[in-house]
Parts: sequence; structure tokens; C-alpha cells
Amino acid sequence: MISNVNDWLNDHGDYLYRFALARLRDPHLAEDAVQETMLSAIKSNSFEGNSSARTWLTGILKHKMIDLQRKQFREQSISDLIDLDATDTSMDDFFDQSGHWLDKPQTFNMPDNTLEQKQFLSVLDNCINKLPKKLKSIFMLRDVHETDNENICKELDISATNAWVMLYRARMGLRKCLELNWTGA
Repeated sequence: MISNVNDWLNDHGDYLYRFALARLRDPHLAEDAVQETMLSAIKSNSFEGNSSARTWLTGILKHKMIDLQRKQFREQSISDLIDLDATDTSMDDFFDQSGHWLDKPQTFNMPDNTLEQKQFLSVLDNCINKLPKKLKSIFMLRDVHETDNENICKELDISATNAWVMLYRARMGLRKCLELNWTGA
């Protein structure tokens, strides 16, 4: 069994790390998720060979990433509470007293060339990282990992209404950040 584990790490470790990093956008969390995946694979000793080792390990990794995000969501520091109160995602910035848009949302054209795409993804990544942790977590679960709302509510122990409100705030925060940092509006 030990030789299989060494083979798993050598053959699939880089892939698993890149997979986790692309979704978690944090090198330390990605490393933790891969380590937890390998530990879980060693402990469970349940690989039967019905699929490839990479597919099996990736399935474990997906669950470990969700566990890490859930843990982050529940372990909120004092500074995060302050950030939530002072966040730049106030709805007052978008709507007037009657609930109508102050300024209609701009359309974002997708960059045509690779350099612009890299610049856009860098700006988007910075904007996502500026979100308060709870809003970042729910945005990543819903819009990046494509987890359905019912599972998000169960995992984060929140109501469906709260989930939709938080997701809306995250998207509006991203919109505002992108307008400031990408389009220059």
C-alpha cells in the first residue's frame, strides 16, 4: 500500500494542487486540501480500482475543499466582523430611494487577447479576495464550484434567503470592484 501512496503523490500531487489552487485561490489552502486528501486516502484504504486513482483522489479533494471553505466560513475573526460592517457592498451605492438603478450596470466585454485575459483574471482575483470571507466563501461555492443552493445552505448552516442575500452582495461587490479596477468607471 505504501508504494501506491508514493505513486499517488508523485503521479497526481501536482495535478491535485493545481486543481485546488484554481478553485480556492490560496496556495496555503490548496496545500492543506491536498494533504488532507492524501491523509484521507491513506486512512480509508478504500480504493478499489473501479476508476482511475486520479479520479478517486479528485473526488476526495473536492470534499476536502468544501470542508475547508465551510471551516473558514464558520471561523470568523473579529476583523472580519469589522470588514462586514464597513464593506464596500452597500446597496445604497446601486439603487435610489425607489429601488431603481442609479446607474445601469455596465456590460463587460470579454478580453480578446491573452494578455488582456490574464490582466482581467488578475483583477477579478484581487476583487474576489477583497470580499469579506463569508461573501467570498458563498461566491466560490456557488459560482466557482457550482454547488447548488440547497447544499450550500446545509454546508454553511444558513437559510436559503440568507444565502441568496449573501450571494447578491458578493456579486454586487465584485461588480463594483470590477467597474472601478477594470473598466475605470
